[in-house]
Amino acid sequence: MDNSNGGWIALLSSGAVGLFGLIVFILLIIAGWKLFEKAGKPGWASLIPFYNMWVMGEIIYGTSNAWKPFLVCVPVIGGIFGWIFMFRFAQVYGKDTVFCILNLFFPYIILPMIAFGGDTYKGPINSTF
Repeated sequence: MDNSNGGWIALLSSGAVGLFGLIVFILLIIAGWKLFEKAGKPGWASLIPFYNMWVMGEIIYGTSNAWKPFLVCVPVIGGIFGWIFMFRFAQVYGKDTVFCILNLFFPYIILPMIAFGGDTYKGPINSTF
């Protein structure tokens, strides 16, 4: 008879990973809420799918070009546009180029830093993309 505790270790470690994921998820929800409020938009808008993309477009480009974040839904080129929008999203809060590039690779760290830091919304960007 095998007296191994491997099953318990696997169960406990998967629970710890799940708890960590839940904490990160809740942190990102709160960060998104605060980022929208910093831009003068309702925080609850960050929770509603597709509407949050529209509001994010208003934050980045203003009301006339709020449709641009929906380009991430276009096959093949969607990922490129997603990176552009994450880059621009950090720019509208006054971040420099290096910080914006870091936002592309580490949004789970950078977005809460912007949300909970002293950064303020600078206004929409006047750019084609």
